[in-house]
Amino acid sequence: MMIAAVFAATLTVLVSAQDFMPESGTPAAAFPKPDRPVADIVSPIWHDEKQRDDAGEPRQLVRLLGIKSGMTVADIGAGSGYYVVRLSPIVGPRGRIIAEDVVPEYLRGLRGRVHDLRLQNVVITLGEPHDPRLPANSLDIAILVHMYHEIAQPYALLYNLVPALKPGARVGIVDAYGPTSEHGTPPSLLRCELAVVGYHEISFDRLTGSNAYLAIFAPPTVASRTRPEAMVACKAP
Repeated sequence: MMIAAVFAATLTVLVSAQDFMPESGTPAAAFPKPDRPVADIVSPIWHDEKQRDDAGEPRQLVRLLGIKSGMTVADIGAGSGYYVVRLSPIVGPRGRIIAEDVVPEYLRGLRGRVHDLRLQNVVITLGEPHDPRLPANSLDIAILVHMYHEIAQPYALLYNLVPALKPGARVGIVDAYGPTSEHGTPPSLLRCELAVVGYHEISFDRLTGSNAYLAIFAPPTVASRTRPEAMVACKAP
């Protein structure tokens, strides 16, 4: 019985992943490069998971973003799957967690974790630095947690993310206070880069128990996005 359940969970992940093959979005070369340092991707995990649990980070994110049963949530830059395994039971069997990353090695490790935990509502998918490559009109919420400073093509990624977001969708970005060179993102820089593409800030909250914040944005529509040729990169403070 257990073997059958594990097989079913694995099959769900693999079969569902076949649906996640949209064509690549607008090429990175069409967009300005960020006018600030881009941090190296050094680890699939930000901090010790117990430390983050003790600080109540997931609980705060779920409450502030209003994540509920039945939603489809994309964890962009999912890494080791810290949020994947915590959000999976919250969205439940009628919801879905899409775990996206650009590092194949991280996704291999995450696939094993999902397999071992028998999470049947998780899809694992490989994106590109300029494009998460997610299906159109599929997401209620997208989260980017402690990784925004590592995005080499932020304007392109944010632009190419828009078609995947449903009407009324929200984008939540968690990052630390500090320069991008030190694996943080100054809030003023984050606001500027999101605004360049056409996103509008909904709320901004400092997360208790850590040197981090959660900024929530409403995306533009596909038609109202700033065209790549009209974008001007923000300068780091």
